[in-house]
Amino acid sequence: MTAKNLQDTTTLHNGVKMPWFGIGVFKVEEGPELVHAVKTAIQYGYRSIDTAAIYENEAGVGQGIREGIKETGISREELFVTSKVWNSDLGYESTIKAYGASLNKLGLEYLDLYLIHWPVEGKYKEAWRALETLYKEGRVKAIGVSNFHIHHLEDLMEDAEIKPMVNQVEYHPRLTQKDLKAFCREYGIQLEAWSPLMQGQLLDHQVLKEIGNKYGKSPAQVILRWDLQNGVVTIPKSTKAHRIAENAQVFDFALTKEEMERIDGLNQNKRVGPDPDNFDF
Repeated sequence: MTAKNLQDTTTLHNGVKMPWFGIGVFKVEEGPELVHAVKTAIQYGYRSIDTAAIYENEAGVGQGIREGIKETGISREELFVTSKVWNSDLGYESTIKAYGASLNKLGLEYLDLYLIHWPVEGKYKEAWRALETLYKEGRVKAIGVSNFHIHHLEDLMEDAEIKPMVNQVEYHPRLTQKDLKAFCREYGIQLEAWSPLMQGQLLDHQVLKEIGNKYGKSPAQVILRWDLQNGVVTIPKSTKAHRIAENAQVFDFALTKEEMERIDGLNQNKRVGPDPDNFDF
C-alpha cells in the first residue's frame, strides 16, 4: 500500500504505527533555524521527526516539538520521534545512559524509535541488548538499526530476542539497495531512507526532470514518490518552509510501473555517505 497523505502510517512488526513520511535534521545546527524548521513541519502536517545524538541538535528539536505542539494543539502521542545512539556509546550500560541523555535533551518522556546509528564491529550486539531492555521496560515504542547490511542484520538476529523493527539506510535512485530491501521485507523489517535526494545530486537529472514535467512535479518530488511506492519510509531534510511544504506534496500523483523501472535503472550502487563495511568513526 502506498501512502495516501502526510499522516499515513506503516505498521511495524510490533504493531506500532510509523508515518511513511517525515523530516530529517542531519547537519542542522542548534538555533532558531532548526526550531523553526521542526515547528513549521509540524504545522504543515508532518508527524515524524528524525534526529540523532551525533547531530548535536536534540535540544533544538525538542524545543521545535514543544512549540509545534503548542501552536497546532496536537498531542505528543500524535508525533513519531526518532533518535540514534552514537558509536562511542555502544555498549550495554552506555547505550541505556545515552538513551536517557537523548530524552533529557529532547525534553521528552519517551522516544517512538531508537536506532543503533552504525554497525560498529564487536559493539552493536551489546547495544542491541540495551535497546531490547529499553523496549521491554516500555521506555521506547520501537527499536531498530541504521546502516546495517544484510550480514550485519543476520549476525544481530542470531542472538537477538527481538528483531529490529526498522533499518534506516542510505537509499536513493543511485543506490537502490534491492537485495537489502528484499531481505528486510522477508523479515518484516521496515526500510527507511536517509539522504533520499542524494544531497541534491540528482535534482538536475534528465530522466527525473522528464518524469516530473509530466506531472508538474520537481525531480525531488518524483524521487520521494518513488520511495513511497517502493514501500520505503522517507525523511528528507530541509530547513526552508517552502521546501518542507514542497517535499510533502507527493500524494496527489502516482508513477507508472514503467516510470518506476526507469528510476530503478539509474542505480550505480553509488553512495554519498560511508559504506557500512568500511567506516572509521
